[in-house]
Amino acid sequence: MHVRSLLRCFLAAALFSLAASAVVNAQQLPLDHPCAALVKKYLAAVVQQDWKTASHMLVPASLERRQRETVGIIKSAPTMTDEETMLAGYNVKGVGDLEKMTPQEFYQVDREAWHKKLKLTPEATKRKQETLKITVLGLVEEKDKGYVHATVRTSQETLTDKIEELFLISFVPDPADPKNYLISPEMKDRPVITPLDGAAPKDAPKSK
Repeated sequence: MHVRSLLRCFLAAALFSLAASAVVNAQQLPLDHPCAALVKKYLAAVVQQDWKTASHMLVPASLERRQRETVGIIKSAPTMTDEETMLAGYNVKGVGDLEKMTPQEFYQVDREAWHKKLKLTPEATKRKQETLKITVLGLVEEKDKGYVHATVRTSQETLTDKIEELFLISFVPDPADPKNYLISPEMKDRPVITPLDGAAPKDAPKSK
């Protein structure tokens, strides 16, 4: 029993230490922080289908990765018919046109292609845009990384339903302007992988 008691004490102390560390490294931010306005601007642009504005609010590396992966999937289509089907919504002559685009341009045509598939009526789209409500519930900063995470509630109506959604949207400092923030859309869906000292970057070509 004495050994078990010591183990319980040790685990409790370890958990307390981790919790204290989390409190030190994470800080709640006021709702007038710049990221609150940025997240509203971004979500409004998405609902308005203003893909040009939205594209410049996203981390370029994420857009580049999405472009590279999409092009790779299309190129690996088993038949020419399958490739043509994949390209149908992009309004391009071939996959090479997608490769030549900037990541921001690709994001715009990719989003346009996706929304064409939804086949929403103009009336339903207009209703969603007119009834959009965005509420920023909270902002938390990871001080050691400079990340800011926003929890957001949105509400909008179609012609038949009211739709409410809860989002976690993460911001990172803009390398070109540290005073600005960019949205990292993959942070909650993909692991963040950083090469250790001396390790080759993940995208680096392998030596033969």
